[in-house]
Amino acid sequence: MYSDFIYYKKNKKVRKTKKRAFTLLEIMVVVVIIGLLASLVTVRTRSYLTVSQQNAAKAEISKIVDALEAFYAVQNRYPTNEEGITILCEKTPKFPDGLLSKVPKDPWGHDYIYNCPGRTSAYEIICYAADGNEGGENENADIVSGEY
Repeated sequence: MYSDFIYYKKNKKVRKTKKRAFTLLEIMVVVVIIGLLASLVTVRTRSYLTVSQQNAAKAEISKIVDALEAFYAVQNRYPTNEEGITILCEKTPKFPDGLLSKVPKDPWGHDYIYNCPGRTSAYEIICYAADGNEGGENENADIVSGEY
């Protein structure tokens, strides 16, 4: 590997070794391997991000459902489609801060859809997920109150 040779300098014996460096090809192979590992980690991490956004949407829908039930307990009715969930933010004598502090948006930045009556219950809250359109699969699957 290393070639050693000895020479003399002013009556002193000195051992000198040749140093070996990495070749360009070896460095490129290492960079490609690191790139492949990084892309694998990115793909795996993205799925965790999608699941966390879906869980956040479910939690937000549960919060809206709780506010709708409190509204029903006081008003003896659910909000109409025209009133939507924005009425839950309005201040009333019974709820001086409103039932919700603000009109929520889903983790992808879209509005939640409120339907009264719902398909299977008195109302439903829908989150159209990442694509913002009805329907879809996987990360684009709709999240509907009462279905999870």
